Amino acid sequence: MNAPAAIKIAAFDSPLEALAKLLAHELAQTEIEISSHMVSAVGLIPDVAHHLVDAGGKRLRPLLTLAAAKICGKVSPAAIKLSAAVEFIHSATLLHDDVVDGSGMRRGLRTANLIWGDKASVLVGDFLFARAFNMMVATGSMQILDILAATSSTIAEGEVLQLASASRGDIGRETYDKIISAKTAALFAAAAQSGAICAGASDEYVAAFCEYGQELGMAFQLSDDALDYGGLTQELGKSVGDDFREGKPTLPMIIAIERASDAEYGFWQMVLGRKHEEEDLQTAMQYIRGCGAIEATLQEATTRANCAKQALNVLPNSEIKDCLIELADYVVNRVS
Repeated sequence: MNAPAAIKIAAFDSPLEALAKLLAHELAQTEIEISSHMVSAVGLIPDVAHHLVDAGGKRLRPLLTLAAAKICGKVSPAAIKLSAAVEFIHSATLLHDDVVDGSGMRRGLRTANLIWGDKASVLVGDFLFARAFNMMVATGSMQILDILAATSSTIAEGEVLQLASASRGDIGRETYDKIISAKTAALFAAAAQSGAICAGASDEYVAAFCEYGQELGMAFQLSDDALDYGGLTQELGKSVGDDFREGKPTLPMIIAIERASDAEYGFWQMVLGRKHEEEDLQTAMQYIRGCGAIEATLQEATTRANCAKQALNVLPNSEIKDCLIELADYVVNRVS
């Protein structure tokens, strides 16, 4: 069976860009808040922070916060601070992730840990976490502080669960779902939910945004994991096959193992739970692409995206709601 060609990321204008245009004024205020909170008398801190934060990130999570606040009432100064805090939490986790994973490329650039070392990356990540909590406290909402503090703990637990499971080589679908729910979807959910709370939304709307964020985050990570085996390095902004090199089983690999022949299963047993050589990666990609694991992963992402869209049914119609609906499809269909 011939393996499918590498997936290409769609290049057309995205719903995310449309959402950013609708919220351009609010997003500009968020950028000011982000920049002002990266200031430090210790020069290395803003150097490392700006390297990551200014490197072309999509600002997806802050946009969820701003969109939820806008739909539910208005984007207050507290919501602006909240959106910046969400981006800082995300950036801090990326700095820490790159150290744990030994990654060399992020957003098309060399990672901070490769340039400044692991210690600097970890400590600047800690600084961003602390600044995020400064901004959360400034919103004046204990409920929001509680949600994002719990989310930060959940993200860390997801990282540790992934590390422990990968080292044992025993990860399955249930564990994988727990990992991506904790590492990725939890912050999507918190970002959207907190934006609604900040605008004084009803419990029904808050719950809708929480569910939307959770399902969108799951869809996003599933498609990201598919791209890791089917994408192109220059379009991903990171190296294709990084998950495999780092010994992290994701759904494409899990499905390939489930569908493996005896000979293929022997290969998977040999490579599980350890870092790998390039020839191992080529074999893994052949098996993953050849058994339809990428397509199956994207189908699961589509199911999650549909759940995200359904969660928004209770909200009033608006241009921003339309963008959020289209965004759920886009996180899956950004591959074509």
